Amino acid sequence: MLTINKLKASIGDSEILKGLDLTIGPGEVHAIMGPNGSGKSTLASVLAGREDYAVTGGKVDFLGMELLEMDATARARSGLFLAFQYPVEIPGVSNINFMRAALNGKRAHEGLEPIAGKAFLELVKEKASLVELDGRLRNRSVNEGFSGGEKKRNEIFQMAMLEPKLAVLDETDSGLDIDALRIVANGVNSMRSPERSFLVITHYQRLLDYIVPDFVHVLVDGRIVRTGGKELALELEERGYDWIKEAVTS
Repeated sequence: MLTINKLKASIGDSEILKGLDLTIGPGEVHAIMGPNGSGKSTLASVLAGREDYAVTGGKVDFLGMELLEMDATARARSGLFLAFQYPVEIPGVSNINFMRAALNGKRAHEGLEPIAGKAFLELVKEKASLVELDGRLRNRSVNEGFSGGEKKRNEIFQMAMLEPKLAVLDETDSGLDIDALRIVANGVNSMRSPERSFLVITHYQRLLDYIVPDFVHVLVDGRIVRTGGKELALELEERGYDWIKEAVTS
């Protein structure tokens, strides 16, 4: 699904990713944890194609394609989805119109006709129910006036509509209360399948109580320094990150 080899990336004069390696197979859920400033959100942004970051080395293979040679739109239409840590507001653009344009853009990329109106509305109703997104929110401008939890639920609704091959969730649990966390996690879990993979980026183990990963990776100073199962996340919750930092530098 995704193979990252010696990825290096900078913003301005600061090198943030310093030779990162990661392989994600079909149907796998990988979690990345790490202290502030370790490069977690940078990794998500680089994979999605944000132009703020300069890739200075390495390769990224996504479904046999060289991801770094594709622009952000081509990456999204090929099946890569990014759920933002801070979802943006788009005043004046309704959720429904935004979603239909995005879905039809993907369908055009796949050589399909635009989705019919009735089929689209049925799909909206089905996918919105996964995250308890009611009609009042669906019909408003994208994220405008939404609470933090509503924005995150809207992101997962968009993901469900687009059915990506690889979903990158950048600190989706940030700022969520326990009810919103449960709703978001239920939406993600409903989409797990042998053909779809997830990269879950988080600070805290609590999200992984709901979205149970196959692998947990610890990112420190731009590199993955340790990999394990869910028990590694529990150990990080108990001991923090300092012991891993010390092990890396010793």
